[in-house]
Amino acid sequence: MQPKKKLMPKSAFLVKKYERHFRMMFIAFVTVLCFVFFTRSGSSEPAAAVTPKEVEPAVSHALAEKSQLLKPHADIVQNVFYPEDDGKRENATMVTLARNKDLYSLVTSVRHVEDRFNKNYHYDWVFLNDEPFSEEFKAVMTALVSGTAKFGVIPTEHWSFPDWIDQDKAAQVRQQMKEDEIIYGDSISYRHMCRYESGFFWRHELLNDYAWYWRVEPDIELFCDINYDVFKFMKQNNKKYGFILSVSEYEKTIPTLWETTKNFKKEFPQHIKKNNLESFVSDDGGKTYNMCHFWSNFEIASLDLWRSPAYRDYFDYLDKAGGFFYERWGDAPIHSIAAALFLEPEEFHFFDGIGYYHPGFTSCPVEEPIRLQNKCVCNPAKDVTWGKGYFCTRQYFKARGLKVPKEVR
Repeated sequence: MQPKKKLMPKSAFLVKKYERHFRMMFIAFVTVLCFVFFTRSGSSEPAAAVTPKEVEPAVSHALAEKSQLLKPHADIVQNVFYPEDDGKRENATMVTLARNKDLYSLVTSVRHVEDRFNKNYHYDWVFLNDEPFSEEFKAVMTALVSGTAKFGVIPTEHWSFPDWIDQDKAAQVRQQMKEDEIIYGDSISYRHMCRYESGFFWRHELLNDYAWYWRVEPDIELFCDINYDVFKFMKQNNKKYGFILSVSEYEKTIPTLWETTKNFKKEFPQHIKKNNLESFVSDDGGKTYNMCHFWSNFEIASLDLWRSPAYRDYFDYLDKAGGFFYERWGDAPIHSIAAALFLEPEEFHFFDGIGYYHPGFTSCPVEEPIRLQNKCVCNPAKDVTWGKGYFCTRQYFKARGLKVPKEVR
């Protein structure tokens, strides 16, 4: 026989029955008290609407302060500082030479620059073409850029053979270069491009109102956030030419460029800076050219450098010599040699800490703290910035008397 079950007192039964309900009511009561307390502790006035124009300077200032937390080694040894963002913009623009067929090779480049930099600053973008841009090109680029997109057509006289060029001789050169398998050796359009980037892009009417430019090409990538205004940086640090990668030129494309430059130096000695950076482009006091040049698919520079009497005279001298068509002179060695002769060493800047890719070569900051701070997505093992032989960053540091980062072997 099973024992008789004990009955629970009535009062205890009621407590047990409603215990869960009491607990839920207590939690609700505490929640209401917290809500009242925190609501009354804040302002009783409704929050004012904040416009994007009010937010932008504050965001930019915060970014500028963040960028000062760490400097790449190169910036330390170059003795530069990051300016605070006062909300004002420099007279600057991005500039791109492109064809209509380059549209979908260019969209990623533009997006990289906008996402990593220009979304915070909204600088304009000038697009140049030797023929009118298509409506599709203009629509896509206008939608992508955060500043004003401007589209210009290159004047015919800036993209054609000058009248002093012997067309038969130029054709023979192209054929020989083709047989010698020299890259772009038989290309007419490539020669026009090099001549245009050397002597005419800065003369286009759309660039007349600007003092600074950033050259952007199709198929490039930026790997790191740029948390400061690069144009304000250039101006306030008194820089005139900025680069990332420096490489060696193909000697067969410029066999007489240096000899022509030496003749120019003799005829125009007034243009050559006494304290210059010629030791970057020559290892023997100017007797020969060592082929080093700044890779001009990335340039952040002063337009006044190319507008100067010194550079105008230099370009005209080279143009009349015919090397753009009788050889295959590139704009990169011409820009580099000119800057080395016409600027003082302190007016150059090596843009470490950005991270950059152009088909063929990758630049990735070698310092891990910098990569982390700037949210870089590149693999430092792929960096060629400090490579020996073909690459020239070490040569630049040697010419400047600067020490390379300890991470560089």
